[in-house]
Amino acid sequence: MEKQSRLLCSELCVQRRLYEVTLNCAILAWKDIQIAKKHTGRAIYGAVKAGSHCVPVCEIIAVQEKEDESPCKDTGKWQKVPQSPADSCQRAFTVFYIERMRQHCWRCSNVTFHSSEHSLCLLWVQTIREQLALLTNRPKSLLVYINPYGGKQRGKQIYDHKVAPIFSRASISTDVIVTERANHARDHLKTEADLKKYDGVVCVGGDGMFSEIMHGLIACTQQEAGVDENSMEDTLVSCGLRIGIIPAGSTDCICYATVGSNDPVTSALHIVVGDSQPMDVCSVHNEDRFLRYSVSLLGYGFYGDVLTDSERKRWMGPARYDISGVKTFLSHQYYEGTVSFLPAEGNSGTPRDKMQCLSGCSVCRQSSSDKLVSKNEDSVSDAECQDAWTVIRGKFLAINAASMSCACPRSPKGLSPSAHLADGTTDLILVRKCSRIDFLRHLLRHTNKDDQFDHSFVEVYRVKQFRFTPRYQECDSEVDLRESEETGKRFLSQICREHRACGCMPSQSNWNCDGEILPHTAIQVRVHCQLIKLFARGIEEQSVFEDPVSTSLLIYSAGCTPSRQTVSFSDSSLETLQRQTNSCLQALKPLFGDSSFQSSAPVELKKSCNDHIDHDGLRWDALSSRLTERTLCTLSPNQKSIFAHPPSPPANQKLIYLTSSRMGYNQERVSPRPF
Repeated sequence: MEKQSRLLCSELCVQRRLYEVTLNCAILAWKDIQIAKKHTGRAIYGAVKAGSHCVPVCEIIAVQEKEDESPCKDTGKWQKVPQSPADSCQRAFTVFYIERMRQHCWRCSNVTFHSSEHSLCLLWVQTIREQLALLTNRPKSLLVYINPYGGKQRGKQIYDHKVAPIFSRASISTDVIVTERANHARDHLKTEADLKKYDGVVCVGGDGMFSEIMHGLIACTQQEAGVDENSMEDTLVSCGLRIGIIPAGSTDCICYATVGSNDPVTSALHIVVGDSQPMDVCSVHNEDRFLRYSVSLLGYGFYGDVLTDSERKRWMGPARYDISGVKTFLSHQYYEGTVSFLPAEGNSGTPRDKMQCLSGCSVCRQSSSDKLVSKNEDSVSDAECQDAWTVIRGKFLAINAASMSCACPRSPKGLSPSAHLADGTTDLILVRKCSRIDFLRHLLRHTNKDDQFDHSFVEVYRVKQFRFTPRYQECDSEVDLRESEETGKRFLSQICREHRACGCMPSQSNWNCDGEILPHTAIQVRVHCQLIKLFARGIEEQSVFEDPVSTSLLIYSAGCTPSRQTVSFSDSSLETLQRQTNSCLQALKPLFGDSSFQSSAPVELKKSCNDHIDHDGLRWDALSSRLTERTLCTLSPNQKSIFAHPPSPPANQKLIYLTSSRMGYNQERVSPRPF
């Protein structure tokens, strides 16, 4: 990759220290000159040296000129007399940029550069603004909907105090509408809003508010394109406007799964920099009638019953979900029906392959290119692939379709940890009838790192379409008859429902579609690949200094001198570490030559640390304890890679040595166990 040419390079002051500040098309960097002189002649390794800072231009929010008041303002205190007239009236400009915190949170940080030359400050401000103007993906005008009643009813307060100042600093104009009733935002988008003058739509609220915005945008887009939403065979047209989510609801599942946190400031900064994350949308039909769209969870059985019961307890607030969940679990109702689905093909992977959908996901990128190739095949796929459909009949405690991981603070991994946001598929999870204890074990695994699919009564499939038909399908006359029953019979029916000994158990549940109850139980579902886009970039892999657990891979080869080639990873998940390590082996192979490097097959890493694995003649060792015998890795606060000072490998032995240890900001001392 060619080195970027410098646009500006000057010596400026930051907090009374002299820095060398450089700007190119990609990076703004400033380096402490005094620290750099101290290290002259020493071997300093790493992408960033001590006392240096760099910020990508795409993550600069704004630049603002201001006058330095510190030398001239009379504060009534003793002040240092300026040594020259030029120092007596300095100028300054402030750069506002994104700083990454722990747990995927972002903050708006700033640095102020001082100079005695006014013209130099103006030049820097003008040049930085010119570079920001080239970032055409950033929004300039937004339509904002605020739900003042969702969650803890703090939507308007969150927007006014945390989000609006960020939009104002980034020079983003906004039109704000506070919703007054359910579906207010959806109806406004479909009938009144002039969407051509906006670069995006922002919702301040929970998942229900996002669903309103999504339904309104998709309906507008299909109406303009002349697409019939009631037709299962028609391919829907992707929406042009991006949707931003400022979390202010009860769970904020969609925001958590696409950004990695439920922090309003982080979501606002993703909107400011113009991030774009495509998302799949499922259309739900009953025969030839469109019902709803879904982007997160379609749940029948357990999750449908929880939602149905919680709707009667809305006065309790978010606590109603816990109470309804316990009540539904104790009732332990199962439902009979038939599930038929069209399995996903190609490079979609499987729900149990441990490949999490992270920022820049290769599976989702591949699906984006495949979408163009298969665009003309969608209309005939249903007719030609009838033989490819799989049919399953049985008794189910729960039937779930997860189009994303559905992760949230209570369930960090979600219902389907390996579900992808934009691969054109959904993960169909079937939980067959089992004992209460077994079902409880399955539910508890959603709160830890164990595989929730590792049960004999749980089946999971990655599908493009599916259908469900309950065993006892009600006709209109039966519905009318039920509504005309006497009050006494209703009371007795309720008693029977809660006792397993009675044969009057309800034969059907309800579908939970992103927190809304569907009016029908027999449904057909189709996944539309990348139908909408969000102001997000997916969950980023945490860097060494954001994640307490870091890993480095040291590779030796027989007959070679100890190599300084070290690859650093940053993910606390051993499953992801396994995938990264195995994919990295082939990339490092040219460093040692084909004759001296032995490729390893995929290795199952043990979940417990302080242990080793012998596989294919290679030794894998995971360490987590802090030892002090030998310095293995040295790093500085701003380094993005780890450079090792390894011991000599055993003679005539090929070795891959894998360390997983908690890294400090300056130095971590670990010692390999003897061989």
